Amino acid sequence: MASWSEFVADEPRLADSIRALMQQYGPGLGYLATVRSDGGPRVHPVSPVITDDGLYCFVIDSPKRRDLERDGRYALHSFPPEDSDDEAYLAGRARVVTDRAKVARLADHLRAASHVDWRLFEFTVDVAMLARHGRNGATPFAEPVERPAVQVWLDPDGVVPPTPRGRGRHRRNAPTATLRDKQPMHSTCGSPDPV
Repeated sequence: MASWSEFVADEPRLADSIRALMQQYGPGLGYLATVRSDGGPRVHPVSPVITDDGLYCFVIDSPKRRDLERDGRYALHSFPPEDSDDEAYLAGRARVVTDRAKVARLADHLRAASHVDWRLFEFTVDVAMLARHGRNGATPFAEPVERPAVQVWLDPDGVVPPTPRGRGRHRRNAPTATLRDKQPMHSTCGSPDPV
């Protein structure tokens, strides 16, 4: 599980593009998907906080917070831009921030109301994806149809390659990929050779 800052260090241009989409309207805006207690998905709009140190979210007492406290798995998708269908997606694990100085610093900087029952979560990054849909958008009605340019980053320490005959440890819910020499995986849809 990579921190936001580790992801930035590994893929700065991709991270900058994702951050720009998440913060395109000023404060961070996105859709947070969590896992309900029955295993089903739950989606909520949120305001993620992206700093040089990490990816965070203040979460009030709600089903979404209970999902994160119980399971921790999340997916975060950007709000759609007004002028394109470009999109950003992150997935990983959320954990409660217990460092009181960090909580106080972020709460003060973002003017988080102290009388509200919120908790600060930090989100790790196991998967990051950016899709640029081009001039026709994601659901084009014009011809010719262009394939989106898609960049994908997988945490190189987060995927355990399968062992022969299916034996051995596999990280639960790991992206379907085999990484060699712990190199991040990059791909561009429509390109014959992944970058």
